[in-house]
Amino acid sequence: MGTDSFERTAVVVEDDPDIRELLVLTLSMVGFNTIETASGREALSLVREHQPDLVTLDLNLPDLDGMEVCRQLRPETDAYIVMITARVEEIERVLGLEIGADDFIVKPFSPREVRARVAAMFRRPRSLVDGTASSVGTVSREAAGTETAEESRDDGVVVHGSLSVDVEGRVARLDGEELPLTKIEFDLLATLMTGSRRVWTRETLLGRVWGEGWTDDHHLVEVHIRNLRKKLGEDTREPRFIKTVRGVGYRMIPVD
Repeated sequence: MGTDSFERTAVVVEDDPDIRELLVLTLSMVGFNTIETASGREALSLVREHQPDLVTLDLNLPDLDGMEVCRQLRPETDAYIVMITARVEEIERVLGLEIGADDFIVKPFSPREVRARVAAMFRRPRSLVDGTASSVGTVSREAAGTETAEESRDDGVVVHGSLSVDVEGRVARLDGEELPLTKIEFDLLATLMTGSRRVWTRETLLGRVWGEGWTDDHHLVEVHIRNLRKKLGEDTREPRFIKTVRGVGYRMIPVD
């Protein structure tokens, strides 16, 4: 991902020139090659052209709403998407996460907050880089070698009934069909499956998937679990795969 294996690229999408300058400066100081725009439509072209590692996306853009930009980008890129907004209503947070945003930052914000949130995301890399597996993939492979998985194979594929996860190839399949999972959805599923006999608390999932510093934001887990269930075709009244353990967290439903 990115234009250089040693340099990360960020596309900053913000119509306020002062905030755009702050974001560009902040990200440049931590090693990002930054590309900036005030236009949602131009952002779509820039992301498709440069395949960045990170996109900061203002919610309130003049030409194309940030939600719509995110919705169009998510199937095309595995970049981390951070939405920037002055509107903090809960419904916007939920909608943003449901269409694939990885995090929200609320205006006004400090450079320190931006650096901390970006650093937290990049502590959980989820793609293969130079032939080296991601940190989440490594954890999953280790877990797949234990007795906590319903069934694990020598090739690193974990199987749970009709559901399978190739932790190195980062591919999940249901009834043989590949699932269109986002990075976070894959990491959640891989974590649940490679520890399928345990109950995962929301705090533990946040720490495992999102990294340190996220253990209080239970809502992130709930939204992404809901999205994952939709892609698994789950009936929330009679789920096949993921069970909610009230007051605790989640676990995989045992295979009959």
